[in-house]
Amino acid sequence: MPITSVNPATGEEIKSFDELDGRQLDEKLELAAKTFREYRRTPLSERREKLLRAAEILDEEAGEFGRIITSEMGKTLASAEGEVHKCARGCRYYAETAQRFLADEEIELEGRAFVRYQPIGPILAVMPWNFPFWQVFRHAAPALMAGNVILLKHASNVPQCALAIEDVIRRAGFPEGAFQTLLVGSSRVAEIIEDERVRAVTLTGSEGAGKSVGSAAGKNIKKSVLELGGSDPFIVMPSADLDRAVSTAVTARTLNNGQSCINAKRIIVHQDVADEFTRRYVEQMQALKVGDPMQEETDMGPLAMPQILEDVDAQVRKSVEMGAKVLTGGKPVDGPGNFYPPTVLTDIPEDSPAYREEIFGPVASLFVVRDIDEAIRIANDSSFGLGSSAWTNDPEEQERFIDEIEAGMVYINKMTESTPEAPFGGVKNSGYGRELSHFGIHEFMNAKTVWIGDGGSAAGAVE
Repeated sequence: MPITSVNPATGEEIKSFDELDGRQLDEKLELAAKTFREYRRTPLSERREKLLRAAEILDEEAGEFGRIITSEMGKTLASAEGEVHKCARGCRYYAETAQRFLADEEIELEGRAFVRYQPIGPILAVMPWNFPFWQVFRHAAPALMAGNVILLKHASNVPQCALAIEDVIRRAGFPEGAFQTLLVGSSRVAEIIEDERVRAVTLTGSEGAGKSVGSAAGKNIKKSVLELGGSDPFIVMPSADLDRAVSTAVTARTLNNGQSCINAKRIIVHQDVADEFTRRYVEQMQALKVGDPMQEETDMGPLAMPQILEDVDAQVRKSVEMGAKVLTGGKPVDGPGNFYPPTVLTDIPEDSPAYREEIFGPVASLFVVRDIDEAIRIANDSSFGLGSSAWTNDPEEQERFIDEIEAGMVYINKMTESTPEAPFGGVKNSGYGRELSHFGIHEFMNAKTVWIGDGGSAAGAVE
């Protein structure tokens, strides 16, 4: 079955690729295993030089890569180019910090004891389309510096992005088998995980995909890291800087055309500032220009695929049928392409999709609360627990949000984001494990305990 790029702004096919057959896939898995045995022993300084070269290529060719990203998944060209530059920054971060992160850790015991971090082997990376470069590089940069090799199974709607990333890694000087793109469908992921040459898997994707991949990895006793969906709360209290809170809430919901796991999907506002916040928020959402993502004046492009447009539309329509009120937007844009306008819903019933589900498009669910207790209750009333953002200048409120919100990340007076320096990941149905920072590089390493005694008798030793 061919793997096809389709322009989400026009619906036109860009390019089609043949899926790997069984023999081709086996050859790539064998090359990964062979390369790992050699690559794991390369000096850290050599890996560093190659990763820095990858960063240079990304910065130098960000315009070209940005156009590929925009044509395949629809984000604005400016944000696509920004994503590529962010990948370059991630490469430089791990090139400069890996030696410190991977250094032996001494343990205070008799004799000499320490932990040595060693790579574990070929890693299958199952990656999404919404940040088609950054999601890959935030795994690849630490994994390559650690001495692992990567097998990328990218989303089937961004094959050109997948092949472009592979080309960057190759041109940077990494050996051929250190990073390989597998043009295969999702139905073949389980068989790849089962292959003994693959030692671990990382996935960024939906809750359903996480259950499938996590189950396959567990069945084969292999390490997995899952970064899944989110329904992040964005809480605004009376002491907040309302100007900043409103403008940030707009960006936080519509970033990446509303298709980000850490978008602010549930806007929770204290009743004392709710009327003013709502008026400004709706006005600013209505002012956004939706259109051709290649044009500089466009604020928001199309959703990535027709199915996503259908899903978002169905979730909104069902929520409205159950009693939710539309303050702006609420219907797909007429004409070609997968366009959906910035939308705000309020008066949302607890059993409706807008309350219970992740809406992967530019739809904000607005809630008005009496106090901080109700704000925290609604924030935690979700099966997800990825990120969160709380806006308050009250120190006691800040501490309560930090302590009581059930999420992998809590940002105070700041929009959620992923950055190389800070660990990224969630709790509950948002997955497990962490990417980025030193946590990310350690996820796929053997933390080997080494204890060197004084050469005396081992008699009397106990486990």
